Amino acid sequence: MSATGREAGLRIDWKMIRTTGKNSDQEGATLVEFAIGASVFLLALFALIEFGRVLWTHNALADAARRAARYAVNQPASTPAGVKTSGQNVGPSITAIRNVAVYGDPAGGTQPLVNNLTTANLDVQYTDFGVGSGTVAVTVTNYQFQFIMPFIGTTITMPNYQSTITGECAGTTP
Repeated sequence: MSATGREAGLRIDWKMIRTTGKNSDQEGATLVEFAIGASVFLLALFALIEFGRVLWTHNALADAARRAARYAVNQPASTPAGVKTSGQNVGPSITAIRNVAVYGDPAGGTQPLVNNLTTANLDVQYTDFGVGSGTVAVTVTNYQFQFIMPFIGTTITMPNYQSTITGECAGTTP
């Protein structure tokens, strides 16, 4: 029958059990290993976060171009807005199309849907636009993506995002 120290009525002096000799070559090695491991882990974590932000911005810019082009072909044809046309000239005002891409509202707004996106980043081109013919192309150009990581602290120019849609009824009756 085996007995532990308590069962045998013995008192264990934990100071005697703990090892007191330290290898002088190993002092601080754990801290250095932790610092290296934590640095690599945090670098990978922040890189993953930044990659996610770039991917989200990429999708948001492509969606902004699509949204504006869709608005351009589905609104009554007039430029500036409110002027009746025969369907042979351009659609809604360029300003309204740009506002739809940037703010999600033809009237504009104060907070863009994508940080740092302005109406100056948008190019709207009508080609032979009319009732059921021609195209509208909306392009997001020269968008500067700003990294938030402190040790990167730079910007990259995102590629151009273009959406081209064929003219539909343009709000007029042929």
